[in-house]
Amino acid sequence: MTEVNISSTHPQLPPTTEEQRVSWLRLLRSRRVGVSTFFRLMGEHGCAERALEALPEIAKAAGVDNYTVCPEGVVAAELKAGRAQGAQLIAMSDPDYPKALKDIADAPPLIWALGNPDLFARPALAMVGARNASSLGTRMARGLARDLGEAGFVVVSGLARGVDTAAHGAAMKTGTIAVFGGGVDVTYPAENTTLACKIAETGVILSEQPIGTVPQARHFPARNRIISGLSRAVIVVEAAARSGSLITARDALDQGREVLAVPGHPFDARASGCNMLIRDGATLVRGAEDVIEVMGAAEALVVQDPPVTEQVEMPLPAQEPHQPQRTLRETSDLHMQILNRLGPAPLAEDQLIRDLSAPANRVTPVLVDLELEGRIQRQAGGLLSKI
Repeated sequence: MTEVNISSTHPQLPPTTEEQRVSWLRLLRSRRVGVSTFFRLMGEHGCAERALEALPEIAKAAGVDNYTVCPEGVVAAELKAGRAQGAQLIAMSDPDYPKALKDIADAPPLIWALGNPDLFARPALAMVGARNASSLGTRMARGLARDLGEAGFVVVSGLARGVDTAAHGAAMKTGTIAVFGGGVDVTYPAENTTLACKIAETGVILSEQPIGTVPQARHFPARNRIISGLSRAVIVVEAAARSGSLITARDALDQGREVLAVPGHPFDARASGCNMLIRDGATLVRGAEDVIEVMGAAEALVVQDPPVTEQVEMPLPAQEPHQPQRTLRETSDLHMQILNRLGPAPLAEDQLIRDLSAPANRVTPVLVDLELEGRIQRQAGGLLSKI
């Protein structure tokens, strides 16, 4: 039984009792059940209890012997640990569940939240960027987060070093949400423990992972979709050409969110990703006013006398000569076309290009991006397959 990539549909029977909530959590924590499989099982069986009963036979039919669902004791221990931390388990059907997150195709059925869930009702913007951010980058992140917070936005980020840390710190008074790659009780990096404690007091720490989960590399791409899903737009402050921030930007495009970027010096590798985004159609950001102009004054809850953003002189990105211009939406559409055409069975790269009816010099860079993200794999003989 393998994880199947299917758009989620809301389960017919949301958990209205504690027993049903336990069943939801048991199903979600069962081996080989991810978000897509969870929703598929709920759609086929109507409720988590019947899905749990059917799981062993489904696994057996898929060639998995001796399959057992997640024991009640494991879930009971997780719930007890969550209560001990003061965290709240929020189901997709609960009033406190973030509406923006509910709208994405692969929304987590259950999330742990530590702090003030009232922030979920306010408009949010994500701010992401380099862990090894420059002095100018951290200053820009602080200025943007402070001014956007005072304009009515909640600032969402991932508590990483650099840009994330600067954004959370500057938005502490106005509201910030930190999305963890591990459990809400496991701060990573550890140096941000004090910052995380402050966020838990006035903002929100959120995660789809079980309590006590130590974050691993594979958790962060999934975490990034939640950062963008919570937000109406993603602002990239500094990012290398191959970075998690660009994955978050691509998630935002797939979810129908806006993507904005702060330009940087062409010779600074930390700005190359932002400059690429701007080249491909992302909105250039010089200050909070540029963001508010895109999002709309009423939506941003702008105060009558908005503060002036700390201005940082940053040069515009250099345009590469003879480079065909593509919008971010066109790039995202090409990603989806490639993923839709590829499957587990290998396909020749030249055949894929012919099927797409697109120039090779346009398709090849996108294939490289998908390969680096771990979504496709290249095999001997120029063959490609979907992971």
